[in-house]
Amino acid sequence: NGERMKELKKAIKNSIPNCLSETHLDSTIPALSPRIRGKVRDIYDGGEYLILVTTDRQSAFDRILASIPFKGQVLNETSLWWFHKTQHIIPNAVISSPDRNVTIVKKCSVFPVEFVVRGYLTGSTDTSLWTVYQKGVRSYCGNTLPDGMMKNQKLAANILTPTTKSDDHDVPITPEEIVQRGLMTQADFDAARKAALDLFAFGQRVAYDHGLVLVDTKYEFGKGPDGTVFLIDEVHTPDSSRYWISGTYEERFRNGLEPENIDKEFLRLWFKDRCNPYEDEV
Repeated sequence: NGERMKELKKAIKNSIPNCLSETHLDSTIPALSPRIRGKVRDIYDGGEYLILVTTDRQSAFDRILASIPFKGQVLNETSLWWFHKTQHIIPNAVISSPDRNVTIVKKCSVFPVEFVVRGYLTGSTDTSLWTVYQKGVRSYCGNTLPDGMMKNQKLAANILTPTTKSDDHDVPITPEEIVQRGLMTQADFDAARKAALDLFAFGQRVAYDHGLVLVDTKYEFGKGPDGTVFLIDEVHTPDSSRYWISGTYEERFRNGLEPENIDKEFLRLWFKDRCNPYEDEV
């Protein structure tokens, strides 16, 4: 109701000064290496392990837009839940979580590829499937797309659209190019691709059981010293994934309306309506 919404908005506003936007663990724990600052996570090298601190920073369009109270806790605990639920598909690098914002993980050799899996033709960023489809692209990251599809339409089957990992801008790449450029061996790529598609199918089933559609997501993988391929980074969070409300999707799609979502797509759309989100000051 209206009063409850007012209370929530007030609580959020009062919490803004408490956002975890920056961390400096290396200044208080001498054994740690200097911080590596990612878009959302701060990483510290502890020798045989890494400390990942999920901050409240909000990223989109390859930049930091704002900080949102408690967002880091939501992301970290969501990932931990999914890491636990998906161990039957692929092992993960998690060792422990001593704090709601912190996860300690095994050190891996990280593959420089993001495994983006998509179940629907949608998106608003430069590399989104709908954006490139609108431009007439029908062959994308090794996948062939048919003519005549509509925005937000379900694909005939889930597809993998990998990108190279970059600090500035992720670049789409085909599976063949990944191997040819030496980014991964064929065996490692095949293992990661199978894991990504299996993870996504499992995530879709779990999401549907809870009234949601897992639309698309990204996975990252690394390799341990013994050659084991691990799932790393985050899993099925609202930062790395799109989620729609399943109960209203079909009707809204038929009527040409955007799906109801509970991810950061609303933020992307808000910025795109008001500025060039890649270049303008925010």
